[in-house]
Amino acid sequence: MRFRLTVLFATMAGLLSAADSDAAKRLAAATSSFKEVMDTPDKSIPQTLLEKAQCIVVIPGEKAGGFIVGVKYGRGFAACRKKDGVGWSAPAAMRIEGGSFGFQIGGNETDVFMLIMNQKGMDRLLSTKFTIGGDATAAAGPVGRSTQAETDAALTAEILTWSRSRGLFAGVSLNGSTLREDAGWNKELYGKDIKNRDIVTGDTAPPAAASDFLAELNKYSSRK
Repeated sequence: MRFRLTVLFATMAGLLSAADSDAAKRLAAATSSFKEVMDTPDKSIPQTLLEKAQCIVVIPGEKAGGFIVGVKYGRGFAACRKKDGVGWSAPAAMRIEGGSFGFQIGGNETDVFMLIMNQKGMDRLLSTKFTIGGDATAAAGPVGRSTQAETDAALTAEILTWSRSRGLFAGVSLNGSTLREDAGWNKELYGKDIKNRDIVTGDTAPPAAASDFLAELNKYSSRK
């Protein structure tokens, strides 16, 4: 079973690398996904949680599929608060991988959103690789306007997670999935080898392709 899962990951990774070689296009897709979700206040990530979050991760069009063994694989971007705590850093490229066992046939695409709620979660995000729900505590995020559930979730989890598939947006558990930096896309965006930690904690200037992404983040989650 482990061999079969490894082969499926390798196959899907190869297909994505061929189809999604342009990081700038995927950054534009991440921007669109985030904007579409946030433009529906009653069915969006609560804005108060966005304002509290230390980092955000957007994975547009995560691939899911398989026969008997379900597989998930996606590429996207993370941004964290600047040192002043107000604006957002330049985006750092991320990969998400995960497997689920069960009877599944066919596949679909799912947008994935994560809020990293504190410094501890941010440190895990910026490590070489970590497992959601294993290395970091995670919970399905609440949807809509401010609620008591939103407050409870923000206090107890390092990471809050949501997904959108076929127009449906909801909190979702991503426990067991792994996140790692995407060195290839970082090099494509910044023209050099650079680590995610250096991008989001240093003074790295965002590429021109990131202007709309950062504008949308600031629109919905600025700290006055």
